[in-house]
Amino acid sequence: MFLIIENDPHCPAGGLAELIAAAGETCRCLPAYLGEALPSPVGATGVVVLGGEMGVHDTASFPFLATVRTFMKDALEADVPLLGICLGGQLLAQVAGGTVASPSLHGELGICSVELNAAGAADPLFRGVPSPFTTFQLHNDSFTVPPGAALLASSNVCPSQTFRLGKACYGVQFHPEVDRAIVSLWGDSLQPPRDLLAGFLAAESAFNAASHTLLANFIALAAAHSRP
Repeated sequence: MFLIIENDPHCPAGGLAELIAAAGETCRCLPAYLGEALPSPVGATGVVVLGGEMGVHDTASFPFLATVRTFMKDALEADVPLLGICLGGQLLAQVAGGTVASPSLHGELGICSVELNAAGAADPLFRGVPSPFTTFQLHNDSFTVPPGAALLASSNVCPSQTFRLGKACYGVQFHPEVDRAIVSLWGDSLQPPRDLLAGFLAAESAFNAASHTLLANFIALAAAHSRP
């Protein structure tokens, strides 16, 4: 079973749950923002930690973040495949010894282009994903690659877009999970509101091709890792 950690009710799993089901796997969404205890990640096929409006340094206002960090540390120690998305990637970087700038000079909003380096082009997470590829961004903070991790992708604005720890643990700054409904909600929630949906719809085909391939690759990697 995949465990999906939700840090914000406005940042759901989007198309991820459908891709997990299509792969013949099961998942459980855990609303960490409610402050309830999280199960042990040990024995999970894989873990996905989603994004959120808050930052990694906002634990005083969002104390559940401490629980999420402990959960992620336990997953790392147990060698459970893990994908951290946006805030999830920042939390992973922080847990693994990297830093997170809040705010940073590398914020991005809307449809963006991300380019793989040589390590990324050879990494199984990006098998079948073109370089550059089209993705969606909504972040003001940004992470550094933690010690011992490999940088896989960058953009013109944000140099650290993806890193890999070990064989099947990844942090990404962008949002491969979003769909039309999520993008529309996020645009309406900005102050002032922004029309993010028009740009997303114009690039939706390219976005879905790259994003769904990446997520399907992680699902397959996690499944293979847990069933050697």
